[in-house]
Amino acid sequence: MEKSNLTPEEKLAGEVENDFLRRQQERKSLERSWQLNMNFVSGNQYCDFDAKGEIAEEGKDYYWQQRLVFNHIAPIVDTRLSKLSRIRPALTVRAASDEESDRHSAALASAILTAVHDSGDLDGVMNRATLWSEVCGTAFYKVIWNSESGNAVGVTDDGTAVREGNAEVVAVSPFEIYPYSLSVENLDEQLSVIHAKALPVEEIYGMYGVRLAGKDIKDFIAAPILQKFDCPPNMPQLTAVKHGYELVLERYIRPSAEYPEGRLTVVAGGKVLFDGELPYKNGEDGARDYPFVKQVSMPTAGCFFGTSVVDRLIPLQRAYNAVKCRKHEFLNRIAMGVVAVEDGSVDADELAEDGLMPGKVISYRQGSKPPEMLTLGSVPSEFGEEEENILNEFNKVAGTGNLSDNATNFAGITSATGLQLIIEQDDQRLNLTYNYMKRAVRMIGRHVLRLYRQFASDVRLLRYAGQNNVLNLVYFKGSDVSSDDVVIEADSDLNMSPAQKRTVIYEALDRGLFNDESGKISSVAKSKILDLLGYSSFVGERDLDGLNRSRAGEENLTMANAEVEVKGYDNHAIHIVEHTAYLLSEKVDKAVERRIYGHINAHKAKLAEENI
Repeated sequence: MEKSNLTPEEKLAGEVENDFLRRQQERKSLERSWQLNMNFVSGNQYCDFDAKGEIAEEGKDYYWQQRLVFNHIAPIVDTRLSKLSRIRPALTVRAASDEESDRHSAALASAILTAVHDSGDLDGVMNRATLWSEVCGTAFYKVIWNSESGNAVGVTDDGTAVREGNAEVVAVSPFEIYPYSLSVENLDEQLSVIHAKALPVEEIYGMYGVRLAGKDIKDFIAAPILQKFDCPPNMPQLTAVKHGYELVLERYIRPSAEYPEGRLTVVAGGKVLFDGELPYKNGEDGARDYPFVKQVSMPTAGCFFGTSVVDRLIPLQRAYNAVKCRKHEFLNRIAMGVVAVEDGSVDADELAEDGLMPGKVISYRQGSKPPEMLTLGSVPSEFGEEEENILNEFNKVAGTGNLSDNATNFAGITSATGLQLIIEQDDQRLNLTYNYMKRAVRMIGRHVLRLYRQFASDVRLLRYAGQNNVLNLVYFKGSDVSSDDVVIEADSDLNMSPAQKRTVIYEALDRGLFNDESGKISSVAKSKILDLLGYSSFVGERDLDGLNRSRAGEENLTMANAEVEVKGYDNHAIHIVEHTAYLLSEKVDKAVERRIYGHINAHKAKLAEENI
């Protein structure tokens, strides 16, 4: 069909598809590099780029050469993932001021983040994303609003349940994200981003109401051991065929003079499924922005995608495999022997087939020299030295030196402080990756809060695990979330093992840092300490002081419009402090001030009666 005969919708679909093909071609070399990394991690390590830039199997120089794989990359990646999993930042929201309303809003926002973390399995999502970033260098999180989740709030005319919706966080591989420019480092500076993902046609119909024919789409997967799948030797990777799928292209254009609210165009099968403004007000000051958060393992100057430690380990892995294989070949020559025979003196084919098995009778031509074994000596020491050097380089490049492997180097260090310094230096190379992970988590928290502010227009019930894993319930709506200044709790921001955390807590206990004015440990501090030690289930009592503070805070907000009765079971001393602090920090009118002041006097009267 000629371009002049195309409808506006067909022109738009073709324009998005051509834009996607351009971006796909531009980053083809990067994708091949990621595929090579996946092959090496999974154990298929005899492949490389051919003249066309494609991944191809490396051939043998001689048929008898050994092609063994001694995979040191996989355990290094496992070690890095294990160390990175120590940090699972607990998010909280910082109040904009000391005013009671701002403190209440910050506490509500923190509760929302806790609920999303628990219900959305954010730890599992981070594990999947971190695996992608460690292997390929970059991973993405997509923070979306799922209107089909949450509690049912009504029913449509056709009987479909209407739900309140929830924010969700999804891990996205770098293979699915296509930026406008590969030379722009920051995501928020990209003019547009395309998210390409293969979806079943049934799912596309359910989302957009458009029927597509569907086709077979091939996905790359790494081949752990080719022989298991009976693959030809020239195939270094496998392809999984998805039947009845279509490639869905979501092109996000950031707000500009041409598109003040941005633009989202969804195309699949040559048809436009959606075209409109960006759906989420997840940017600063209520602006619309991309629903993505980027996480890199190590940044690359002048490049959108980061780099992986696997990129640096591949040359070492090739060298190590070569040294080990040549060493094994030398050992085989020594063990099996190399026989020298005079031409025509014996049946060379029979000798090559059977070798010199014990008890074998060798017939040789009369008058000729009998076969003899060549003396090959021992394995040269250079093989062992080179092997040891490469192993040391693995640890230096990966930044994951195992102290147990080098225990002899620290035999003279008996001080706990000295050992602690060595442990910190051992993990120092991972600090850059830690920082990028924590930055990504903070951005996820801000996106989540902004989505609830946008879509939670009606009052809804929030369930979350509070202190001592007690189920807490709170009613709120989106307008109550006035702060999105997300920070990471101090105790979850420490790159320490459980044993190191316990040591720090015990030292703080010995120095009395958790004691109150009376020299005792309060119930709040006790609960927090047991939680940090991993024994939160041992806490058998409720935090009455905390409950009284929370109730007093709710009363402060209620007394802005109505009187509140003083209960006999209130902790009057705590209520007096909280209500007084509210009057000193908030700017209230005279009527509200008189109401709260009268409430404080009622508490003082009750307290005086108890002290009689």
